[in-house]
Amino acid sequence: MKVASAVKIGDMKDPDPEKRGVVEILDVPVKKPGAGEVLIKVAYCAICGSDPHVIGGIFGWEPPFGIGHELSGVVAEVGPDLLTDIKIGDRVGGNFRNTCGACYYCTNAMEQYCENATEEPGMAEYVLWNEKQCVKLPDDVPLKTGCLIEPTSIAVRAMDKTNIKIGQNVVVSGGGPIGLLNLQLINIYGAANLTLLEPNPARRELALKYGAKHVFDPLTDDVRAETMKITNGHGFDVCLEVSGIPSAAELLVDIAAKCARLVYVAQYPRDYNLPLNLYDQLYMKELDITGVFVSPYTFSRTAQIIGRLDLGDLTAVVYPLDQVKEAFEAHLTGKYPKVLVQCNPNLE
Repeated sequence: MKVASAVKIGDMKDPDPEKRGVVEILDVPVKKPGAGEVLIKVAYCAICGSDPHVIGGIFGWEPPFGIGHELSGVVAEVGPDLLTDIKIGDRVGGNFRNTCGACYYCTNAMEQYCENATEEPGMAEYVLWNEKQCVKLPDDVPLKTGCLIEPTSIAVRAMDKTNIKIGQNVVVSGGGPIGLLNLQLINIYGAANLTLLEPNPARRELALKYGAKHVFDPLTDDVRAETMKITNGHGFDVCLEVSGIPSAAELLVDIAAKCARLVYVAQYPRDYNLPLNLYDQLYMKELDITGVFVSPYTFSRTAQIIGRLDLGDLTAVVYPLDQVKEAFEAHLTGKYPKVLVQCNPNLE
């Protein structure tokens, strides 16, 4: 079968082609499902903002290795001894990480840190999952939308960690896919003065469409002054940082209200340290700061809510699997909020 694979590690934007990371289609055998496993014929796999970082070598993996984890598909084959009612023909999305369920972390409600977690590349014609990774798609959720269950689950996990209350002032920093998904979820929660910080004007326009009341360009607007103006000098009660940009991470500390909840959702450079004055920010303001690492215990809830979200703009750009290089080139332009790869035709 065809699998989109990183065959060379390097920055995918490097102007020097000798140093640039490379993605190609490789042919690998299709695996046979064993006990508790299902073989999924992949319909769509979306490019995640983390995929170029993986190809860039952030995890230290040796090429070649398959990529892709935001997927939907149809169950093509099932192994023996299934414990669920998943069957051939079911339309599914779900969790790309297969956790063991037996280690210290899995047995203490922290499966995101499973010591034996595995994953299979999903930007492929087929992927082999354990049945517990699968979530059936509701009848009104097409496969093209279903591939966004995984990124939406990240937004759901971020919402879980905000402890948001109706009427609180909320800011989202970063208008990428997760930021735009979070905007829609926050709007459902009933936030006040919902604000997006994003330099890309097209994404600011999408934010207004998705329920933002205010949008600012953090590169040109005086965000601190605007924050005080729209929050009556108090700052934002809930702050989500989804851009992964260090300067944006630091800005949120300044515009947070007393006792605000700051959720850092993005993946930051490994050598970046957030400057934080403990007296000013933790003692005097009592900021509550947390992060997000993948999205445990969210997938079944995400499947129930995803049909209420407007995902047309995030699923509009689609490339066939054979054009995966072009798909990544389109993604890297930043022109599109999301780029999908169609791994098998005629699956809708």
